[in-house]
Amino acid sequence: MMAAVRADLSKRLAPDELWELVAPLLPSFAARPQGGGTAPRDERAVLTAVAYILTSGCAWRYLPESFGVSPATAHSRFSVWTEAGLWRRLHRAVLDELGARGELDWSSAIVDAASVRAKKGGSRTGPNPVDRGKKGSKLHVLSEGQGLPLVVAVSGANLHYSQAFKPLILGIPAVRSRRGPRRGRPVKVRADKAYYSAEHLRWLRDRRLVPRIARPGIESGERPGDSSEDPGSAPTA
Repeated sequence: MMAAVRADLSKRLAPDELWELVAPLLPSFAARPQGGGTAPRDERAVLTAVAYILTSGCAWRYLPESFGVSPATAHSRFSVWTEAGLWRRLHRAVLDELGARGELDWSSAIVDAASVRAKKGGSRTGPNPVDRGKKGSKLHVLSEGQGLPLVVAVSGANLHYSQAFKPLILGIPAVRSRRGPRRGRPVKVRADKAYYSAEHLRWLRDRRLVPRIARPGIESGERPGDSSEDPGSAPTA
């Protein structure tokens, strides 16, 4: 029964296509000096357990026994993989795979951010101006037209959204394409009014990117503003 449950979990959280990308990227296991035991027989079971924790929000100590992996082993392996840069390399591998299939939408790049609390602090935290100055972080994301993240960054919550705008665009990776050379250039860049400035419009045009940034003062139900116009000009119909 337990074997059947584990097989079902692996199929949902670590399907064959994902495992084929992950397996070659996994670092060789070495037990830590303070302990950690031997390498588990089934790395895919560990990946499944880690995927469950990361997507469900479950605390490590409450990892269900049905995964066949102890909470300590799952957390230890997650830490090792993180230090080895597995997630960054896996993200790039997924983008390359989707790019080669022609499944990335380069018609637009969408920039946005969200603030989250960071009770334990850290180097990438800061006083959140919209949360009574409590420690927090800001997650900055640039996605392709369908919403798939291309670039992700973390900063202190006190960093203004606009300060991450250029680094996110410059960080777009050149990924495989169905035909021809790698591609890392969208046609348009979309963002809300927090990113609007004359400098950003000029900067995008200089790089042959079409700006589509919402103009301040335009209600959400109205036309968001055609940022191809000169700053300060009235929107056209």
